[in-house]
Amino acid sequence: MPKTASVSPRPALATDLMTSLGELLRQWLPRQRWFAGKDRPVSELGLLSMTELFPGCLHLLVHTGLGGVPGPGGAPAGDCYQLLLGVRKHLSPRLGRALIGRAERGPLAGLTIYDALHDPRSAQLLLERLRQPGTAGPLRFEVDPSVPVPAGLPPRLLETEQSNSSLVYGDEFILKVFRRIQPGVNPDLEVPVALAGQGCRRVPAPVAWFRTTHPQGATLGVLQPYLRDASDGWALALQALASGDDFTVQAHELGRAMAEVHLALAAAFPGSGHDDNGSTAAAMTERLDSAAHSVPALRPFVPGLQSAFGALATCDSGPPAQRVHGDLHLGQVLRAGREWFVIDFEGEPSRPLAERCTAQSPVRDIAGMLRSFDYAARQRRPWRPEWARRCREAFCGGYAALAGWDPRKKHGLLRAYETDRAVYEVLYEARHRPDWLPVPMAAIERLAVRGD
Repeated sequence: MPKTASVSPRPALATDLMTSLGELLRQWLPRQRWFAGKDRPVSELGLLSMTELFPGCLHLLVHTGLGGVPGPGGAPAGDCYQLLLGVRKHLSPRLGRALIGRAERGPLAGLTIYDALHDPRSAQLLLERLRQPGTAGPLRFEVDPSVPVPAGLPPRLLETEQSNSSLVYGDEFILKVFRRIQPGVNPDLEVPVALAGQGCRRVPAPVAWFRTTHPQGATLGVLQPYLRDASDGWALALQALASGDDFTVQAHELGRAMAEVHLALAAAFPGSGHDDNGSTAAAMTERLDSAAHSVPALRPFVPGLQSAFGALATCDSGPPAQRVHGDLHLGQVLRAGREWFVIDFEGEPSRPLAERCTAQSPVRDIAGMLRSFDYAARQRRPWRPEWARRCREAFCGGYAALAGWDPRKKHGLLRAYETDRAVYEVLYEARHRPDWLPVPMAAIERLAVRGD
């Protein structure tokens, strides 16, 4: 058990610490993939919480302001981020990629600051802390006592993370460290726990987690079993495309697996009722208007896209609203052996947590997966639209075989949710991966002009 000492976040100490870290973090944060405010300046930076997790490692919650510019949908300006900062006199060359900078002023003057998740020693100490329930300042560490976690598992940081950071321990467990923190229980903890209670085997159940009580209660990280030798659906789809193989059998099984998860979600979170299509269409239109304000290439297609949302307001309500995955695509599913598993129930991180936890139409998830087949098909030249069409058909067929209703017979619903998803993709790609923007823009043109 490592020595753990909490440090009270006294106002004077917080001010002093930000004297050391403020300018370094202003430069470093916008370069991180998980930082949400890339298109707006970090005009404010404040310390919300600080805990010395163990000697040489500070746990921080920081608030970043965005110059008073409201976020999409009128969300409050600014975000809260979780940082684990290593502090050393000198940084070894193997940690060069983790470097944040050298503090010139304040209590850390002369010391080197780095992202501690890249440091194997810090990652191991963090696992040791997770293995032992208890507190450290405002931090709370909790475990499922029925699942022992061995000590000494070697860590490795996954380099492909986008919205968060993940550490794999000994190919046995994976720890997701949430970066952008919102008050409340993160659905990536809440949903897998609930599904485990339903006996659903499609989602690995959490074995340990940590949270904070200050400045508000929030989930900070979740440790789950790591599916050894599993491949994600995105990699498998690209392999199939590269080799000219069909993917319909896998897509059909994936549809069945997703229907199984939806049925378990409906049982775990009962009493949702039907969506109000009018309110849903209004929210989709608002997101479209906001995205078109940020991405000029979207503007010529706005009238055609609005017609999809207008049609949603007048079509049947479809299946009952329920808890859903919220950000379903091929990268959120894993295939181990002959089974599909579903991961990452956090939803679209850019949306408020309360919105992500509300009941929604399961068509949202189906539309997300259909868009993902299109994304995969467009990674190959020449583009293979027939490959995507067959996968979409197979996925819907597998879903219908178990769910009791057929997504293919809900054209108005499916078109509206697929349009809403494509609008989200346009905004995401414009902000984070401009080279990928033509992929969702092709779908935008199809949905706006042909409406299919």
